[in-house]
Amino acid sequence: MKNSLIILSFFTVGVFVGLFKLVPDIIIHNDYSQWALYLLMFLVGIGIGADPNSLKTIREFSYRIMLMPLITIAGTTLGVVLVYFLVLKIDFRDALAVGYGFGYYSLSSIFITELRGEELGVVALLANVMREIFTLVAAPILALYFGKLAPISAGGATSMDTTLPIISRSSGKEYAIVSLFHGIVLTILVPLLVLLIIGS
Repeated sequence: MKNSLIILSFFTVGVFVGLFKLVPDIIIHNDYSQWALYLLMFLVGIGIGADPNSLKTIREFSYRIMLMPLITIAGTTLGVVLVYFLVLKIDFRDALAVGYGFGYYSLSSIFITELRGEELGVVALLANVMREIFTLVAAPILALYFGKLAPISAGGATSMDTTLPIISRSSGKEYAIVSLFHGIVLTILVPLLVLLIIGS
């Protein structure tokens, strides 16, 4: 939750800085977010490649572990469909791209801002931050009433890092490796799916 509050604080400060023109125009009108995106992708690659557990998980677990990310994708898609019918004047592909951020707000919001503009980028940021906060708060309840795998699915891509401790406490330590693998797979899929949905 601390990371989410930090991100929201930076976003809020950025809004006020832009609103009151507290920085030179050259900063506002240059495309620095593209370079930030490249740096994020580089850091994601380093994190996955340097973690020996991420590679061991793929070798040690059977094909059934792949069902977990697939179920999360299916559930997220169903949730997006429900939102699409409840919210008027929203493009389905835009809604799907926001959902396919899977809680990875820093990466997905930059992609979506680049491809669809700042308004949808803000929606993506807030929607995915809310997914993480929901998991941090509701993981024990989800594990109790919906099963040990429910907090992992709710966490989406964050199940490999920020929500992993609460998932481990709520579902049990034996689910930590499943959570880690689930988060790694979804983290890899975020840019691929977002680009597939709205990149054309």
